[in-house]
Amino acid sequence: MNTFRTRRVAVAAAATALVLSFTGTACSDSGDGGSGGAAADHNGEKITVGIKFDQPGIGLKTPDGKYTGFDVDVATYVAKELGHDPSQIEWKEAKSADRETLLQRGDVDFIAASYSINDKRAEKVDFAGPYLLAHQDVLIRADDNSITKPSDLNNKKLCSVTGSTSAQNVKTKLAPNAQLQEYGGYSECLTGLENGVIDALTTDDSILAGYASQPEFKGKFKLGGFKMSNENYGIGVQKGSDLKDKINKALEKMVADGSWDAAVQKNFGPANYQNEPAPKIGVVVQ
Repeated sequence: MNTFRTRRVAVAAAATALVLSFTGTACSDSGDGGSGGAAADHNGEKITVGIKFDQPGIGLKTPDGKYTGFDVDVATYVAKELGHDPSQIEWKEAKSADRETLLQRGDVDFIAASYSINDKRAEKVDFAGPYLLAHQDVLIRADDNSITKPSDLNNKKLCSVTGSTSAQNVKTKLAPNAQLQEYGGYSECLTGLENGVIDALTTDDSILAGYASQPEFKGKFKLGGFKMSNENYGIGVQKGSDLKDKINKALEKMVADGSWDAAVQKNFGPANYQNEPAPKIGVVVQ
């Protein structure tokens, strides 16, 4: 009887220990998994940034899956100041028409995508910056000396993308007799410009400089330098986000330590882009 009782107690104790062990392990695994996933995002191990994927010199996803351009360099610097290594950045395409929606839905943490600050957009999102003052300009062939001012675009074939406000601005305000040609993308305009089918391409000078800086176009094009509008590029964040102040501090540091100038030269230098000095944070030039 004593032996039987001893064995029964031992079996019960072992069973209890097994249950406790299993329960403890399950709770431990559940706790680590839950806090690990949430904490990873909350503590900044990953950050999602919206950029353009199709603008050389600004934001471009290359065929080998890399990301290049001035906005990419700015966003990478900002992300680092926010505590994220480049390997922790998840890049997401931010097409012009989708930028406010991406921010409002929380699909991205911030957007740096040739995103001009204006009152209509500022009703929906907040902007850090500006970090670049661009201007509407034209790109012409390097050997073309017939276009030296906006009015010279009269009777010239002027190209921009379908629906662009830049081309309409030139035609309605500066050169009403310009022969507007609207193509599906800037690459098509460039091909036409290179082949002589188009006389000029218009959009922001930073975008034009980015295209002209590509190795295959070296020495073929030049910017007019007309400064037909002011485009204050800002970094978009959700309305009311505390990221705005943090990003502004990062941008100020980027300018102060020379990284901003280095990024401008790296991405726009080959086009002899006469960039404006780094704008003062919070000051939007009208």
